[in-house]
Amino acid sequence: MATLFLRNSPFPQLYFPKSFPSFPSTIRIRPLTSAKIGGSVTTEQFYERKEADVDVKKKIFVAGATGNTGKRVVEQLLSKGFSVKAGVRDLEKAKTSLSTDKSSLQIVQADVTESSTKLAEAIGDDSDAVICATGFRPGWDLTAPWRVDNFGTVNLVEACRKLGVNRFILISSILVNGAAMGQLFNPAYIFLNVFGLTLVAKLQAEQHIRKSGINYTIIRPGGLRNDPPTGNVVLEPEDTLYEGTISRDQVAEVAVECLVHPESYFKVVEIVSRVDAPKRSYKDLFGSIKQS
Repeated sequence: MATLFLRNSPFPQLYFPKSFPSFPSTIRIRPLTSAKIGGSVTTEQFYERKEADVDVKKKIFVAGATGNTGKRVVEQLLSKGFSVKAGVRDLEKAKTSLSTDKSSLQIVQADVTESSTKLAEAIGDDSDAVICATGFRPGWDLTAPWRVDNFGTVNLVEACRKLGVNRFILISSILVNGAAMGQLFNPAYIFLNVFGLTLVAKLQAEQHIRKSGINYTIIRPGGLRNDPPTGNVVLEPEDTLYEGTISRDQVAEVAVECLVHPESYFKVVEIVSRVDAPKRSYKDLFGSIKQS
């Protein structure tokens, strides 16, 4: 009997069978192939940046910075010497949940459900990468997953395109493509889609990122645990894992490691932790996955 802890779920578990990346120093503009978004066609230009010194630590914008995973991302970025711009909906909540005494942390109001123009103002021209750790709050509003996990993520991507921010890391979920994996009757897949087709919303957002032209890494963790890590990280290609759990601390660590390993570029990876898994470097883990 396996235990799956569900991300952002009011029911925490189900039981069922079984240095820095090459950030841009210069910018050049090229047209992006028109893409259909939410029924309309976007033909905005995409700003492509050339690579710069990998040893220079830059400022990272974290969306969903007060969430259970987002605040761990912020903490790990700060501990590794990065400057962080924390995007939050509730500034008062941020004052109690984030380390506001750190000079390398800036807190700004940012709601991903608002327009990409407003998000671009929050991200600013001093951010060099965006980590998206947002997630809808479970409830009976069946539009919430689409407003946050779909349109919200698309808004962030479009804001990056407006600004020329060419590094985007999304924390998504395993089983987003469960239907194609033959997991339609997996209890976790069924349950998570009860709340407004959450996994379908996430999958469509992923597809938008992959077509955007932006340098992305999509991280699909298993069921999220709040307790400290146990075991080592297992990293697999997309549409591989359909069960398993992982500590939020390890998810945050993987997201931050994406910033220092070019091997993570343009990849979708699925992660869980296992006590019997060997310890491997992130360079090797990311390097074992082919670009998507």
